[in-house]
Amino acid sequence: MKALFSHNNFPDTYDSLERIFNNTYNGIAILTLDGDWIKVNDSVCELFGYSRQELFNMNIENVIFREDLGVHQVKYEHLLQGKISRYRVRQRYFHKDGSIIWVLISVSLIVNADGTPGQMIWQFSDITNRKRNQDKLKLMLRVVREQNERLTAFAEIITHNLRSHSGNLSTIKGFLEEEFSWLAGNENFELLSNAVDNLEETVSHLTEVAKIKPVASSEIKHLNLFDYVDKAIYTVAAFAKNTNTTIINNVDEDLTIKAIPAYLDSIILNFLTNAMKYRAENRMPQIELSTTNEAEFVILKIKDNGKGIDLEKYGDKLFQMYKTFHYNKDAIGIGLFITKNHIESLGGHVKVDSEVGKGTVFSIFFKSA
Repeated sequence: MKALFSHNNFPDTYDSLERIFNNTYNGIAILTLDGDWIKVNDSVCELFGYSRQELFNMNIENVIFREDLGVHQVKYEHLLQGKISRYRVRQRYFHKDGSIIWVLISVSLIVNADGTPGQMIWQFSDITNRKRNQDKLKLMLRVVREQNERLTAFAEIITHNLRSHSGNLSTIKGFLEEEFSWLAGNENFELLSNAVDNLEETVSHLTEVAKIKPVASSEIKHLNLFDYVDKAIYTVAAFAKNTNTTIINNVDEDLTIKAIPAYLDSIILNFLTNAMKYRAENRMPQIELSTTNEAEFVILKIKDNGKGIDLEKYGDKLFQMYKTFHYNKDAIGIGLFITKNHIESLGGHVKVDSEVGKGTVFSIFFKSA
């Protein structure tokens, strides 16, 4: 310490530095190059549970968790060679009571007058609680991932088996109709036929839901949003003509997003067909598509002047499976569920603003390319 300042020449400075050294929240210690303690502050003693005298009678390696003894080695050699001026490592230590604590350590050198390494300054930060929370989070994520994998496997098995059974029932129903023509007017057979048809439809829906999986980064493409909107408008042109719907494409022609082509097609088509399906009867239907940018997202807005949705009543159910809101006989309540999952699997999300009798605006957030 004498090489840094002289107590006789600068008493006020020395006393101030002593107070800072001893009262700082984080632990600070000065050690020899061999790891023997020279000076420690109160926080170091509190961190490890030892008195100063006890620490001075042991080498720092005596309290390091055995598996972490070598974590300093490479960085320490680089420090002595002058390749780096300081370094940081995470390391486990034994507290005096036998418990294990995690510590973030910052190490730097005190250089002698001739430029050679003299002593080390170690700064200690207790990160035990942070590390425990990180470990808990990792465990929870692993459990969720494993559960998701089990559910995915379960869904695939169930849908496969249901498809087989419903297909068999449909085939048997066909054989019976061919062999016993009189069944065509039988009320019970008609009920059975409807039940088989409904089962096939339900299995078809479940199969679509089971296909929803996390998207691999290799599947993501850079796609021009205007082109996909333009193609979707062309696809629904006949429906738009039959319903006298005007569709306006105000999407920026230069915007590129990250998406999967099939998903993007499905997302745009679903919102367009819904807007036409739930048009208001007292005015000419109109749909406008536009775009804005927000941070890392391109926002596709699809605005209609249709019936609107009572968000206070249905807002939290809007994207749930088998939820419908306008009593349309063709509505089955699966389109928005699948569409929302497609959007989120691409790293985006969707918002909705709506007022009954005026219309709806869906804002779809896509990752910008």
